[in-house]
This record gives sequence, structure tokens and C-alpha cells, in this order.
Amino acid sequence: MFIPKLYRSEDYNLMREIIKENSFALLISSVDKIRATHSMMMLNEDDPETTYIETHISRANPQAKILKNGDEVLCDFLGAHTYISSSWYDHINVSTWNYEAVQVYGKVEVMSHDELYAHLDKLTSKYESFQQCPMMVKDMGREFVEKEMKGAFGIKIIPTEIFIKQKLSQNRKENDFNNIITQLEQSDGNARKIAEKMKLIRK
Repeated sequence: MFIPKLYRSEDYNLMREIIKENSFALLISSVDKIRATHSMMMLNEDDPETTYIETHISRANPQAKILKNGDEVLCDFLGAHTYISSSWYDHINVSTWNYEAVQVYGKVEVMSHDELYAHLDKLTSKYESFQQCPMMVKDMGREFVEKEMKGAFGIKIIPTEIFIKQKLSQNRKENDFNNIITQLEQSDGNARKIAEKMKLIRK
């Protein structure tokens, strides 16, 4: 990901926020050819010394058939994003897009049977806990879950490089910057979220 210095962030709390709120991300590999799969991802920080991303894809997926321990992959997370109209400036310019994104390069470590079971348990708990009648892994019975697991390929991605981008009109003068916020606040939820983020960086 190309990140001009002005938009580069080293805020790992921001990274965690983007990954947590936008966990349906792209798993990209280029072992035999460029392949990409949308999958649910979780940041595992149980041990600060071995922080990693965990995910699973279908075993029938060609990507699952070629990935092995040590292969390099890219996890691509797109956070809040919105269109910025040049009509909001006090001068002629081009329109653009404001957004937050995280890219994590890492090495694959294929999950063991027990690791995959624990991963599915955590993932299910994360999203089922807010349901009216949550269906947890423990409610399904181990025999059923292990049968279904045969179709899943679980991996851990051990980070080697992390890139955090926060493009929020930092290059605009105060009047244009404030007018962009005003316009975004009149739009949808994603745009309003970018507006709130813009306010924070100019505090």
C-alpha cells in the first residue's frame, strides 16, 4: 500500500480498531498465482509477544489447497471511507476519497485441529453473543462441530510488516478542512464517521 508520509500512521490502537470493526477482510496470496478470499479475521493478542491474525476459509477453496507453513500472505482491511467532492473547496481542485486502511503482511502457520476448534469457538462467541437466542459452539455439540470442521482450513498469520493509512484531508487548509467536515456530517454513517475522525486529528 502506497502511503505518503502525511497519511502514514503508527498508531497501533487505530490498527486494532480498524481490524476489529472491519474484520471481513481480504486474504491475498501469490504462491502459484494471485488469489484473494474474503474471510472473517480476528486479531489474537493473548500473548503480546506472539500477536497474530487468525482466520479460516473453505478447504474446497483453491487458496486453501496451496497455502502451507511459511508462505507469505497479505491481509487487507478497509476501514471507514467516503467520497470528498472538490465542490467543497474554495478553489478549483480534484475530488478524492478519504479513508482508513490497514495492511498486514505475514507468514502462514496452519492451525492444528484444536487451534481451529478454539478459533471457531471464539469467532462464534464474538458474533453470537449479541443475538436474541445465541447459538454457541458448545450448544452444537463437539461431534457436530468437528464434522463441520472437516470443511474448514484454519490459519494464523504471523505479522512481518504492518501498514496503517489514515487519509483524512490533512493536506487541506483550515477553511476547506472544516467545510469538508460540515458536508460529511450531512451524509450517511460512514461519511459522518470520517468527519469525526477528521475532528480528532485537528484537535
